[in-house]
Amino acid sequence: MRPSFFHHLHPPTIPARQARLRHTLGAGGLSVFLVLVLIATGLLEMFFYVPTPEQAALSIQTITFLVPFGGLIRNLHYWAAQLLVAVAGLHWVRVVFTGAFIPPRRFNYLLGLCLLVLVLVLDFSGYVLRWDEGIHWALVSGTNLLKTIPLAGNWLYGAVVGGSRPGPDTLIRFYAWHVFGLTLPLVILGGWHLFRVRRDGGIAAPPPGARTHPGRISRIELVRREALAALLASALLLALAALVRAPLAPPIGQPGSLSDGARAPWFFLWVQQLLKWGNPLWMGVVIPLALLTLLAALPYLFPRLPPEQLGRWFPPAGRISQVMVALLFLFLFSLSLLALK
Repeated sequence: MRPSFFHHLHPPTIPARQARLRHTLGAGGLSVFLVLVLIATGLLEMFFYVPTPEQAALSIQTITFLVPFGGLIRNLHYWAAQLLVAVAGLHWVRVVFTGAFIPPRRFNYLLGLCLLVLVLVLDFSGYVLRWDEGIHWALVSGTNLLKTIPLAGNWLYGAVVGGSRPGPDTLIRFYAWHVFGLTLPLVILGGWHLFRVRRDGGIAAPPPGARTHPGRISRIELVRREALAALLASALLLALAALVRAPLAPPIGQPGSLSDGARAPWFFLWVQQLLKWGNPLWMGVVIPLALLTLLAALPYLFPRLPPEQLGRWFPPAGRISQVMVALLFLFLFSLSLLALK
């Protein structure tokens, strides 16, 4: 079989042991697939979505109930976005727990972390674009955090919101950031991330002399596996979109108010819980940025693994980094559960 363009995006061969699904979890390829689904469904939604406070929520209802297959397209977009957050996070955890963040993959790890942050912000901005009663926390509490930043807080708030309080300029700015300002960097950094994976020889594995399983698979076989995973993911996504409707609420009434039942998006529930415990600057800005800085510093704090321990889950030499990430995940998960009470 003659390799196609898609085959040439992959290394000629990769180690068979590290190519197994139970090692990669298929998370990297699924992340790319979900981004493509989001772009395709988002472009279709743009034909009917109206980014004005008066029409935004109504246009979403029009897409959902009046446009042929509009409800399915919106559900696909919504669930692909939620799954992308989960799958991208799983991919990052796999990288840490298999020690694939050390040199020469340190820079690519940082690119991947930037992509994870972009995915979260993109999902957040898409959440706001609903402009209904369900997005009060994202619109009011989220933007108000900017005011707490010393010196630049008021300027940042005005730049994001477009005034002294959320209004027409707020929605169009979030729409512009969602469609262009965040999506374009995601595509560019994503392409760079994939290029670095290709340049680094594919998935992390021990050097040839330290491998106990020398077998390799070709890129043709790898693409075949990825295509099969994409088909299975498509079936799951279609089933989810057909059975579970994306959230829908009445149009927003007073953007400056925050209803008692308002909640953050599920991936930011931990921030909402932190805000209940103390100063917004420390709980909503300093602590999240400190955690992000710690994660970015992992390849510099733990830069080495013995060659024979590369390409395996939970290498013994990486125990400290693994425990740190596990404790962080447990901490965020516990906060999220508390926020649901």
